[in-house]
Amino acid sequence: SHLLLHHAQQLFEFGDKYRGKYDSSVGVVKSYYASVSGYMDEMLWAALWLYKATDHEGYLKYVINKAHCFGGIGWAINEFSWDVKYAGVQIIAAKLLMEEKHKEHKHILEQYRSKAEYYICSCLNKNNGSNNVDHTPGGLIYIRQWNNMQYVSSAAFLLTVYSDILRNSNRKLSCHGGLVGHEELLSFAKTQVDYILGSNPMNMSYLVGYGPNHPTRVHHRGASIVSYRENKGFIGCTQGYDNWYSRVEPNPNVVVGALVGGPDCQDNFSDERGNYMETEACTYNTAPLVGVFAKLNHLEDQKVQRDQNLPLIASY
Repeated sequence: SHLLLHHAQQLFEFGDKYRGKYDSSVGVVKSYYASVSGYMDEMLWAALWLYKATDHEGYLKYVINKAHCFGGIGWAINEFSWDVKYAGVQIIAAKLLMEEKHKEHKHILEQYRSKAEYYICSCLNKNNGSNNVDHTPGGLIYIRQWNNMQYVSSAAFLLTVYSDILRNSNRKLSCHGGLVGHEELLSFAKTQVDYILGSNPMNMSYLVGYGPNHPTRVHHRGASIVSYRENKGFIGCTQGYDNWYSRVEPNPNVVVGALVGGPDCQDNFSDERGNYMETEACTYNTAPLVGVFAKLNHLEDQKVQRDQNLPLIASY
C-alpha cells in the first residue's frame, strides 16, 4: 500500500507539472474516449483522495486554492462519469465540513457543497425548471444514449454517500422542490439499483449473470469469442470479427458482474452484440455499484439483527 500511495503522489506531481488533456498527446483516442471536461476535475479529484489517504495539508490547500480556477465551485453538474468528476469532487469536499479542523475553509467548502446539492437535487428532479436529469418512463436516470448505465450506477453511489452525510450531520437537503431527508436519497438510489436488477418494463437484469433474464450478447471481445480451451486454433482480430462478432447466438462466455449500457430513453433494450451503445460492458459501470450493494446489504443485516432481537410475543 505504501508503494501504491507513493506512485499516486508521483503521478499527481507529474500531472500538476505537465498540465493538459491526454488526448492532445494521444490523438487516436479522441474518437473513442475524448476528454470533454479536461484535466482540472481530475486534479481536484486526485488531490482530495490523496488528502484522505495522507492527511497532508498541502493536498487540502490545493483543493481550496484552486476551487475557482479549476471549476470546482463554478460548475453545476448533473452527471458523474469516467470523464466528468466534478460532482464527486463536490460531494467529497462537502463531507469535509463535518470535521471541526476544516472550519477555517468553511466559506469555500460550503460553495463546493452548494454544487454537490445541485447535483443531488437534479437526480431527484427537484431543481428549478429544466435543471434536472431526465428519467425514462420506468424511472431510470437518463443522461444520454451511449452507455447510460454509467451515469445511473455512479448517481446511485453518490446519492448513497450523500444520504450518509445528511444522516450523520443531522441535516436535510434543501432543493427547490422542497426539503429532502437522508431516507429519501437512499430510497431513490435503491430504485435505480432495483431497476438495474430487473424491476423494469423489460423485466431484464442489466447486471450480466444475475437473474433469469440478462444480456447474453454483451459487446465484449473476450466474452464473444470462444475460449482457447475449447478451440486451440488461432483467432486474431480479423477472425474474431468475421467469425464471431456477427453471430446471433449468445456469447460463449458469460461476463458475470458486468453492467451493460442499458436501455434507451423509452426503456427499450436490444440484446445484440453490435448494439454497443446498449450492450457494451465497462468496469466504470459496475464499480460504483459495489459501494451501493455494500450499503444496502449492511442495512439488510441490521434489519435482520433487529428482528432477531425482538422479544417473542405469545399468540392465542
